Amino acid sequence: MVGKTIKTMEDFSEFVGLSRPTVSKYFSDPMSVRQKTRETIEQALKKSGFRPNIFAVNLNRRRSNILGVIIPNSTDPFYMALTRRIEMIANESGFLAFVLSSDGKAEMEDRAIKTLKSMNVAGAIIAPLGVESHHATLDELGRSVPLIYVDSPLDETSSFVGTNNRQSFNLMVDYLCRSGEPPCYFGMPHVNTNALTRQTAYLEAMDQFKMAPSIVELTDSKSWDFERFGFEEATRILTSGQGFPTRTVLCANDRVAFGVIAAAFQLGLKVGHGANFDLRVAGHDDHPLSRYACPPITTVAQNYNEIGRLAIEMLLGRLGEGEGPASAPAARILLNAELMLRTSA
Repeated sequence: MVGKTIKTMEDFSEFVGLSRPTVSKYFSDPMSVRQKTRETIEQALKKSGFRPNIFAVNLNRRRSNILGVIIPNSTDPFYMALTRRIEMIANESGFLAFVLSSDGKAEMEDRAIKTLKSMNVAGAIIAPLGVESHHATLDELGRSVPLIYVDSPLDETSSFVGTNNRQSFNLMVDYLCRSGEPPCYFGMPHVNTNALTRQTAYLEAMDQFKMAPSIVELTDSKSWDFERFGFEEATRILTSGQGFPTRTVLCANDRVAFGVIAAAFQLGLKVGHGANFDLRVAGHDDHPLSRYACPPITTVAQNYNEIGRLAIEMLLGRLGEGEGPASAPAARILLNAELMLRTSA
């Protein structure tokens, strides 16, 4: 093997002087071979610089060390924070988190699901599109490996970790009603189940506080460009001559609120709390940039890190790597949100 480039497992087996099955056994589980054999292989790895194709090795394992993660938008700070937490804990537990983005498209989500299945992943954490998800494809994957859903549940029986929208909207509506005009609701594009869940949570909260709800009529959209959606819809409403039903606008999420505030600014309206302002605008999620908006956005904070931690721990529990409630066949964890008072409302 002198002077020959080591590219394949067969090349490396010849280089180290061991059989192909023994080398494969080491890469599947280093502790499954004798200590002397393990040391010989590890010395040969350092000397040769050979790095096996981890995905090819994974396909031959009865127990994979790869966990799949599918998110709808890889540039959204919420999903970035979520995946960062998942990757860190997975790595500490001896797993590799392989992240794919559906880019908000059902066909890409379907392709990502099939990719994870072909990779023989041990399990997966998925933020589904929901209304456009390929349920049959997800069901097929779920029959072979455990699946945990985050952000928006696929259905009422799937394992899920996310925010308690009923609690978070109750918290926000209570504050807005006590501090000024009751809020109208500015929804989000129907890209996942959060669109309907959050609107329902607003309606329930308004009913609880015996206030008349008001849903802003918006153009039907399935775009993940929430800021543009909020800006264009708010511009249309504010220039129509009618404006919003009340001077308080509660947006489905902070990204939509960014657009609403930008539209108000361009039209010369002042957003903030008090008699000297034209509009109050509140959001949901506590987007990392919401505190730096102009004005900073009053919102409710989702605990990104905790959602990521609980989701990966639930998945590891399902894989026999953990204990407690997370190891149950189907568990649902809803986290309460925290009110973040800033100057937009």
